[in-house]
Amino acid sequence: MTHITPRSALIAFYALIAAITLVMAFPVVWVLLSSLKPAAEAMRVPPTWFPSRFSLENYAALQGIGSGLLRHVWNSFGVAIGSAVAVAVLAALAGYGFARFDFPGRQVVFVLLLATLMVPFQIMLMPLFVVLRQLELHNSLLGLGLVYTTFHLPLGIFIMRNAFESVPRELDEAATIDGAGHIVLLRRVLLPVVAPSVVTVLLVNFITCWNEFLGALILMTQQANYTLPVMLVNLQFGYMGVVDWGALQAGTVVTMLPPLLLTLAFQRYYVQGLVGGATKG
Repeated sequence: MTHITPRSALIAFYALIAAITLVMAFPVVWVLLSSLKPAAEAMRVPPTWFPSRFSLENYAALQGIGSGLLRHVWNSFGVAIGSAVAVAVLAALAGYGFARFDFPGRQVVFVLLLATLMVPFQIMLMPLFVVLRQLELHNSLLGLGLVYTTFHLPLGIFIMRNAFESVPRELDEAATIDGAGHIVLLRRVLLPVVAPSVVTVLLVNFITCWNEFLGALILMTQQANYTLPVMLVNLQFGYMGVVDWGALQAGTVVTMLPPLLLTLAFQRYYVQGLVGGATKG
């Protein structure tokens, strides 16, 4: 019987990780290379593996699609960052309240709040469309941002409540003895401690809103207000049935970049925020 040494087991483990990484990275690398091909070469059948020459004409073509690439990127960015900041602020305040205040029905309210996570977003879209139309917000980025904020807030409150509960109450007592009120306690003492959880809420909500498609498709009816995913789907159908595959690949790369860069930049805080308060709750 062959004896497996720790060294050979470690080599096998890293080989398996490398193979999985290659499989996962292949579509990303393929899209990136395809976006850098000349437009005619990007539509060639069968496709070429590598560009004959690197070109940015596919990215330039995006500016002539819809209301222009920059307009759709700005729409997505404005809605995503606005909703993420709103959820982070409201979730921090609500999470602090659930973790530190003992009011009647606290657990019942918290459970009911979490129960809303089980309601599928899709079945609420038509009622939301009617409500937003009555409020004259059915075709505005503000209305879309409010919808995202409402649906993402329960998860943010759950994360922040667990984060605050993981902080020892002795910090509260020490700050109270020094004369700190609730606002000062939250802003100067507790928020720096739970900062990884705040970053997690911001990051999760930004990426979710940035990639969201169905809500933006139904609630936005004017092309100028389309977010980037909606614009890419329109590009996928093409004009007169002709799809510009090079521009589509370039748009995919543009869509991937912000979530990818943000995740890499805040990965350490994101991991800490996810595990923060895991033993509480």
